[in-house]
Amino acid sequence: MTGKERIKVAMQCGIPDTVPVMCQLSLGHYFMHSGVDPLEIWYTSEGFSAALIALQERYRFDGILVNLHGRPANWRSYIDKITKEGSEKKIWWNNGCYTIFPENDNPHYYQKNGTISFPAFEQIDPKKLFYVDPWQITGVNYPFKWDFDETERPKEDFFPPYITDTLKMVIAKTVSKISVHGEVYSPFSQFLELLNYEEALMALLTDPEKTHACLKALTEGTISLGILEAACGADAILISSAFTGSGFISRELYQDFVLPYEKAVISGIKAVHNIPVYIHTCGGIGDRLDLMTETGTDGIDTLDPPH
Repeated sequence: MTGKERIKVAMQCGIPDTVPVMCQLSLGHYFMHSGVDPLEIWYTSEGFSAALIALQERYRFDGILVNLHGRPANWRSYIDKITKEGSEKKIWWNNGCYTIFPENDNPHYYQKNGTISFPAFEQIDPKKLFYVDPWQITGVNYPFKWDFDETERPKEDFFPPYITDTLKMVIAKTVSKISVHGEVYSPFSQFLELLNYEEALMALLTDPEKTHACLKALTEGTISLGILEAACGADAILISSAFTGSGFISRELYQDFVLPYEKAVISGIKAVHNIPVYIHTCGGIGDRLDLMTETGTDGIDTLDPPH
């Protein structure tokens, strides 16, 4: 069996010829071990796709998770200069902001005043929400704009054409031998990243009605992106929902603010493309496995052992 066939059989609850293996490596691991320039990995679709494939081949993974979206081809035109401070690079952009780029971890984008900005919950209008990608070049902003684009994109044309470039490149280069999965952030994860975690968690308690309106709007965009990735030929879609384990929110909060929206994302994607959709959650999930199955998920990543 090829890796693609092996994972397909396993995800259909069949018995493959051997246990399939795939792994989401950290960005720092790609920076240090793929042989691709870290700037190319983070800022270009070509670089990240090359790094994904290089380490899939090295470790003989059966699948690849494309967990960064495509990048704009003109990103270099926004650079003012690049300096180095110890082991870190500092990229100065011509808008006055800058990015701290460690050699072994995710880069972070800073405003002119040296802060990572987050909107206050009071500023948020749910009608202006659709999708929030925390790892785009210029970080989180509101109303959300892609990378250095200063214009707000309408919901019917929200995702720029390059957004699926990395996914398409990996699919083309693996020639149907490897299972290639796309990724979307869950509405709950987007809500946390938009406001920063403390502010978002307080909003669950202080204004649940507005929080639900935000999550509903983000669900619409998440479905749209999942359908877009599936249309490119992804073999499965992962919903990244890291902060919904028992170490972060209670079972009751999960049932109220996570379950209905992830259920809607899964059913929304599957209504258009009959492919597996599964969920990633960090931390303990033993107290909510029954609720997770209610989402209609085709799988769970990962199963943490008891402490």
